[in-house]
Amino acid sequence: MGFLPRSRSRTVPEPSADLPVVVSERIGAVSTRSRVPPGARALYVLAHGAGAGMDHPFLEAVCAGLAKRGVGSFRFQFPYTEAGKRRPDPPATLLATVRAAIDAAHSRYPSLPLVAGGKSMGGRMSSQLMAAASHPAVRGLVFLGFPLHPAGRPGSERGAHLAAVTAPMLFLQGTRDPLADLALIRPLVASLGPRATLHVVDGGDHSFKVLVRSGRTEHEVQAELADAVAGWIDRVVDAG
Repeated sequence: MGFLPRSRSRTVPEPSADLPVVVSERIGAVSTRSRVPPGARALYVLAHGAGAGMDHPFLEAVCAGLAKRGVGSFRFQFPYTEAGKRRPDPPATLLATVRAAIDAAHSRYPSLPLVAGGKSMGGRMSSQLMAAASHPAVRGLVFLGFPLHPAGRPGSERGAHLAAVTAPMLFLQGTRDPLADLALIRPLVASLGPRATLHVVDGGDHSFKVLVRSGRTEHEVQAELADAVAGWIDRVVDAG
């Protein structure tokens, strides 16, 4: 499947007093990348979406923004992305990869509280794992655009398993997201009670891009996301 305790190589830049340490590693056949600032308060195990790998500029921007706010990140590839394929792996492989990534992150950074989740499909797979068998190291879940339904086919079936997740959850959703109608996301989050929080990004699509006429830049939106995630993680860690 990919995460094995052998055949690892590491690149660690010289640390400084104010820059995060970035570690790129291969564990078995799968690549990972962690970005941990000095004095980090927590670590976000972030899974990529179906159509792009862990090095997508959006994920890079999110991780850089979180590092500035004292939150580390641990990204990883799914096996199909590592192999250069476009079709996602079977669900069992995706779920096993998420669990192995959480195990690896916890082993490497045992002193840091963990939250899991990710972009679109990566977040949904993380939530399915936590619904089926809660990972003891995970304090909460952060969804960067939860894919509630296919584009043009509104429905809430993909969110049914969330009722079985006992950890706190943060949903970051754009108002123009074709994969998550806010008229469906809002009641779903409300049904989960106090353990679920919804942060709405005005004008954002599924990738949190906004229209030029909004008057906002992508950097401003990315800063909003980083502020929301870091603030929520601080509250979850303090509560734990």
